[in-house]
Amino acid sequence: MKQSIFKIIENTQLTSTVFKMKLSGDVSEITSPGQFVNIKLEGLYLRRPISVCDCENGVLTLIYKVVGKGTEQMAKMTAGEELDVLTGLGNGYNTALSGDKPVLLGGGVGVPPLYMLAKKLIAEGKKVSVVLGFNTKDEIFCEEDFKALGADVSVATADGSYGVKGFVTDALKDIDYTYFYTCGPEPMLKALYKVTATSGQFSFEERMGCGFGACMGCSCKTITGYKRICKDGPVLEKEEILWED
Repeated sequence: MKQSIFKIIENTQLTSTVFKMKLSGDVSEITSPGQFVNIKLEGLYLRRPISVCDCENGVLTLIYKVVGKGTEQMAKMTAGEELDVLTGLGNGYNTALSGDKPVLLGGGVGVPPLYMLAKKLIAEGKKVSVVLGFNTKDEIFCEEDFKALGADVSVATADGSYGVKGFVTDALKDIDYTYFYTCGPEPMLKALYKVTATSGQFSFEERMGCGFGACMGCSCKTITGYKRICKDGPVLEKEEILWED
């Protein structure tokens, strides 16, 4: 973990509630896709955890949804402003287990961390399929970004306004894959746990206190005992997960 000051390069709106922020700074502690950063914001006691979308040549890309006071504050920030950021947090995805044809499944704001993962898998010579799930057409983002990487992209919308009507589980039915990676809301993760035909890795979205394992506030139960989502996760393997009813 490293504390650094980052300068905002741009902060652009992608949908009515989703923004993309690019920052310049020390990204040396960001070593794998699936990690997150923790951002200090003025007037707020707790830092805000945001998944890393991309990290390259000293530029950190974050995609976030405005859901409360912290992200509302971020949405109003402009180029040139600075942020106090903790980097190198969390254990990311392991690409060594992917096989030749991994599939990446993202729902809503669970989509961003899959971009850096897709880029890494494609660089390793894997044939990558990506399934993006949203409620409606107006909420879609990053589809063209994944296509530009060379991934085979499918989109599912719950209302059928674009792509496959239904959920990521519906779009997955027609895809041949050797392994899966996913990030999204818990109902989506539970559904994928039941229908996926292979092993895989889940990235969990969780409310966090400290963000680096000191407070135990984001613990979850696994087959080997309780694990902290911020420190031992956010990525867990399918076989170790125990779902709470």
